[in-house]
Amino acid sequence: MGLAPAERSFGAYLKVGVSLLAAAMSVYHLVIAYIGAPEAFFFRGTHLLFALVLIFLIFPGFVRRREAGIPNLLDLALVVLSCVTIGYLWANHKYLYDRFVFVDDITTSDFILGTLFVLIVLEATRRVIGLALPITALVFIAYAFLFADVRPDAFIEMMYLTTEGIFGIPLSVSATYVILFILFGAFVERTGTGQLFMDFAMSIAGHTAGGPAKVAVITSGLFGTISGSAVANVMTTGTFTIPMMKRIGYRPSFAGAVESVASTGGQIMPPIMGAAAFVMAEFLGVSYLTVAVYALLPAALFYLAVFMAVHFEAKRMGMQGLPRGDLPSLPLVMKEKGHLFIPLAIIVGVLIAGYSAPFAALWGIASVIPVVLMRKTTRSVLTWQAVFEALESGARNTLGIAAACACAGIVIGVIAMTGLGLTFTGVVIAAAQDSLVPALMLTMVAGIILGMGLPTTPAYIIQVALLVPALVKLGVVVEAAHLFVFYFAILSAITPPVALAVYAACGISQARLWDTGWAAVKLGATGYIIPFMFAFAPSLLLIGHWSVVGLTVVTAVTGVVCLAAALQGYLFRTAPMWQRVVLGGAAITLIKPGLYTDLVGFGLIALAIAGQYFLPARAAEPVMRRGGPAGGA
Repeated sequence: MGLAPAERSFGAYLKVGVSLLAAAMSVYHLVIAYIGAPEAFFFRGTHLLFALVLIFLIFPGFVRRREAGIPNLLDLALVVLSCVTIGYLWANHKYLYDRFVFVDDITTSDFILGTLFVLIVLEATRRVIGLALPITALVFIAYAFLFADVRPDAFIEMMYLTTEGIFGIPLSVSATYVILFILFGAFVERTGTGQLFMDFAMSIAGHTAGGPAKVAVITSGLFGTISGSAVANVMTTGTFTIPMMKRIGYRPSFAGAVESVASTGGQIMPPIMGAAAFVMAEFLGVSYLTVAVYALLPAALFYLAVFMAVHFEAKRMGMQGLPRGDLPSLPLVMKEKGHLFIPLAIIVGVLIAGYSAPFAALWGIASVIPVVLMRKTTRSVLTWQAVFEALESGARNTLGIAAACACAGIVIGVIAMTGLGLTFTGVVIAAAQDSLVPALMLTMVAGIILGMGLPTTPAYIIQVALLVPALVKLGVVVEAAHLFVFYFAILSAITPPVALAVYAACGISQARLWDTGWAAVKLGATGYIIPFMFAFAPSLLLIGHWSVVGLTVVTAVTGVVCLAAALQGYLFRTAPMWQRVVLGGAAITLIKPGLYTDLVGFGLIALAIAGQYFLPARAAEPVMRRGGPAGGA
């Protein structure tokens, strides 16, 4: 049965109301970023209240009404309860700040409303990101009650009446940093910057061997700096790049793998990384710029490896690029739209000047409108509707992160109350038998498994609490330990069997999931290796004396090129198996910092190059593209 006219009318009014509320959420955070944040319970509570109300209105409980966008009585009751539970904290803020945690008894009202609040957060998280994280939180809660003898009143006190549970650091990061950068991305997307990225990449790489694949790598890397979501990145840029790759002869599975790997790397690429990077800055007690500097070289190596892999694959298959006449001109692109890079440059400049990340994001957002108005070619896209849609979209895109951070606060609170982190550290060290390599392997597996079921941010947060202390105790520099778990939480997006970025790419390429998944693992192999390297030698994170760091940059760049050549079977010409093995050995020894390993690596490269030039070469494997056979470019 269809909806009654009155229900349809209500749904239309509600849709307008939700849009206005989402825009109001964005405006509130912009104002707070300008004037300064109020007390923690007010600020974090307001952020979470906006998110909870929007979640229960946008994601109704019943399927029929969800399709129509109409909430039911339960949804409305949850909206009211969200207001009551958080409003209670606002009304009693003096009581909260005057009481002694775990000394003063909580009241019956505290307990009842706190219990409801925990359930509300779990339900909101389930609706917006699925069951995995709420189930994880429930497992930790069960551990607290059944094995750690935590009293229910103490649990509720920690979660509801302090800033160490649901209102802890993860939610603070969501309210302070994440929403502003998501808003920046929303504004940038609606001003034609996405098309600028595509045209820019096409103009510089479209004509080269396998040009569309290189365009996918460059565009996804650029877009990833303002997106932060691998799946969103695939669905945005992949609709253009995957068909182009297939048109010039790339296998559908390889085309999907290129796009999914390149899109996944956006979360590790400065200047704007994924949301978990802002949480990392808080945990490490450093500026976000410092985290971005740590991540810069590994991210550059990741993208260099993918870029060279698609180049070697194209050369091996004898592919050519797109005709120059079909491509945009770089000078024309920069003349008409190049000024749209200015907001990104402003964010980087403000961060380098020493200001905070929220201040940088605010300046970036403020610069978008005047930058768009600079030239006639982009002025037409700036309308009041576009501004409103950016405000609404920014808030909507924050909902999942806000809910995930609130729910992750439950897990962090339980770990803090029970001492589970210390216990788990002991288990990991015992299982690894006090050896770093097995501990890193265990952490890698745990990170990928957690990342398969959870968004990157909560997966990273849980690993920080459970796994990072073990790595640090075994001698890993704390910054490297944090980035290690961060990487593997992200790489789950391209790791079968649950590889969300690969799923999204397969929807466009029409390739088989497993073929695309393993191709993605092969293309992203550098991403799996580099975390082990900087765990042993933090110079890959640009930590240490400049001479050591400089040598590390040179050898690591050479190493990832060798790795790409080994995996694709091509360097200057097609490489037989023995040369691929030699190149692979050179890659591993060069990516790992150290004088002796570097000497071995360069010796292996010399052996491989000698084999390339002085031994007979196998013929290339030509492929056909529309209009005739493909040649080299």
